[in-house]
This record gives sequence, structure tokens and C-alpha cells, in this order.
Amino acid sequence: MNSNLENKTVLVTGGAGGIGSYISKAFANEGAKVIVHYHNSKENAKKLANEINGTALNCDLTDSDGTVSLFNKITQTEGNLDICIANAGYYPKESSTLWNIDANRWDNTISTNLSIAFNTSREFLKHASQTKKGNLVLIGSTAGIYGEAGHSDYAAAKGAITSGLLKTLKNEAAQIGNVRVNAIAPGWTLTEKKINEGLNEKHVERVVSTMALKKLAKPEDIANSAVMLASDSLSNHITGQVIEIAGGMEGRQITGTK
Repeated sequence: MNSNLENKTVLVTGGAGGIGSYISKAFANEGAKVIVHYHNSKENAKKLANEINGTALNCDLTDSDGTVSLFNKITQTEGNLDICIANAGYYPKESSTLWNIDANRWDNTISTNLSIAFNTSREFLKHASQTKKGNLVLIGSTAGIYGEAGHSDYAAAKGAITSGLLKTLKNEAAQIGNVRVNAIAPGWTLTEKKINEGLNEKHVERVVSTMALKKLAKPEDIANSAVMLASDSLSNHITGQVIEIAGGMEGRQITGTK
């Protein structure tokens, strides 16, 4: 089936990251014009944009005014913005119980996940309200569905994105017209970063024990679903939905229990 995404303008936030780069490439392969957003990954973003004939743009999406400027620049340059993949986010490296998470970490995690989703969604839907069309795909996490011990801050932020925010935006977008809002919740995904951090076989066995499919996802799995959800040809009657890409996960193993 044809995605009919040729010549569509797509913004991928965090577009040079482990999953974001695959999403950017997937849309480029469908003939779309890709805006690769980055905050700190300038070199990677520029390189990727050159490879896919796209454009790399910098912005701190936690900054409301900066986000407004980014979207204004895109629409002034491209004339339109058809699709937004709200992928940017931050995962705290250190595992910590809630009672050991200080206010600074909590505020930072909420800001770099939920607030980014808010700023991005607001500006995209503001544009869509004028063009009367568009597709927004939010990237959440299974942490927001099943929880994740050691990362209550991240789970709370991602959970808000794929529940209250998604469902509300779906209904508000309906007031505009043919505008759809969906979300993807990836589980454990075998990115280059995880490989470099030393994801060992024992850990993988523990992770996949909660899955029907005994394997980790690949970044391409998330990218392909993003293309599918953003395509009116492939998903014209789908909105307000969360697609879990987690091998049939039904929960998480709980540490500290027998």
C-alpha cells in the first residue's frame, strides 16, 4: 500500500537520536521533506539531514518562545507543515526510587518530556487549525503504561502524554477538521546507545520474560509505525490511539521481590 507521503513536510523532534534518526529516514524514504530537529546533537543532525536531503533545525523545546520561533521558521521556509512526530524526550540515566528523587530531577524530567510534548503539540495544532489538516504522533513509552521502578518521574511524564494529553488533543483536534492525533509507546528497543551502554544477555533475558515475543524491538519498528499513523492513506480512521511496540508486554518484573 502507498503511504502517499511524497512531498509532505514532516517535523521529527529529536530527529537525530537513536529512534528519531530512523523515523527521519523512514519518512525520507517515503518521499517526504524531513525537518530534523535537534537540541544538542548538531553534528549528527546536520549529517543526517544531508543524507536524506532534509533540513536540520535547532531549538530548545522546553522554551515556549523558542518553540514558537521554530514553527514560524518552518512554515515561513516550507510554506506548510503536514506532520509532526513529537519524539524528543529525556530518560534519566540513574535509577532511583521516588523517595530519593529530588525536586530538580523531577522538574527536569517533566520539563524535558511532558512540557516538550505540550509546547510541540500546541504549536503544531495551532498551525493545523489554520490549514484544517495534519497528523500529530506523540512518542510515549511503555514506562507510562506499566510503570518503571527507578524512573517514576519518566513514567509519570510519559503516562500523561499517552493518556490525558492524547485523549484531550484527539477531541480538540476534531474541532479543526481532518486532523488526527495518535501515539506510539515503545518498549525496550535495541538502539545503538543501549548497545554502547553494555546491554548484556542476562538483562535481555530478564526484559523479554514479560513479552510474548522474546526479542527486543528495533528502531525500524517504531519508525514504520510512525509512518503508518501519519499516513492518511494507511490510517485515515485512526485517532486517539496508542500503539504499543513492546512484543506483547503485559507488565514488568518487580525488583526486590521474591
